[in-house]
Amino acid sequence: MSETILYSSSYTDSATLQSDKVKGDGYYGMSDGLHTIMIDLNGFIGAIKIQGSLAQEPTEADWFMIELDRGAVSLDTTGKASALVETSLTYTSAETSIKSYNATGNFVWIRADISDWSAGTISRIELNR
Repeated sequence: MSETILYSSSYTDSATLQSDKVKGDGYYGMSDGLHTIMIDLNGFIGAIKIQGSLAQEPTEADWFMIELDRGAVSLDTTGKASALVETSLTYTSAETSIKSYNATGNFVWIRADISDWSAGTISRIELNR
């Protein structure tokens, strides 16, 4: 099931934006907790964080950063592999791309938090659960 977290938004003069909340796996009682988030950017400069909440009626204090798995691994000097995850997607130069990330958790609600926005467009941010 796919749902739009954030529709097309272009930079005006506000450096911050929060999307409305959308329902995550936990809202529907699903137990796998797998969410795929697609982010479509055009000339975007700023930071994007995806936040989750476990509360049915979340207050601002109930939101936390969700780790986004890029589907890649890093190897340390011993050969141990670790997943590359990010809690903030920060772009200091104009980013034009469509990327997807996986996040696992029984989040009841999910939203996008945009900060330090200084240029470009977020064409869309979508959630598939």
